[in-house]
Amino acid sequence: MSRVLLVEDEELNRVLVRAILARATDDVIRGVELLEAGSLERARDTLAHTDVDVVLLDVNLPDGNGLSLAADLSTRPDRPQVIALTASVLPHERAAAMSAGCDAFLDKPYGAQDLLKVLASHLPS
Repeated sequence: MSRVLLVEDEELNRVLVRAILARATDDVIRGVELLEAGSLERARDTLAHTDVDVVLLDVNLPDGNGLSLAADLSTRPDRPQVIALTASVLPHERAAAMSAGCDAFLDKPYGAQDLLKVLASHLPS
């Protein structure tokens, strides 16, 4: 079973991701264990104690920029895949996310199929 950490401060967005994953028809995605963190601090704590395969990472969080977490994760030998989730979609913002160590970028608001497609392509086989 794969583990996905959703780092998102907005409860409504966490509910949306939960619902999308619960309704997925792909057995691999439906079988994902979803962990949630509403802040960078909570995400760092979770990652210190739990191995995850993918991090769905909101870039703008109340306690800092999610890209700092992506950069920290990029140095780990057991590094999870990182998918940036953000409404900041200017080319230089996308480039900053990728250079910080993100493996993919998903624009907010995103549709269910967009999330499922990018997640499926980054989960272990």
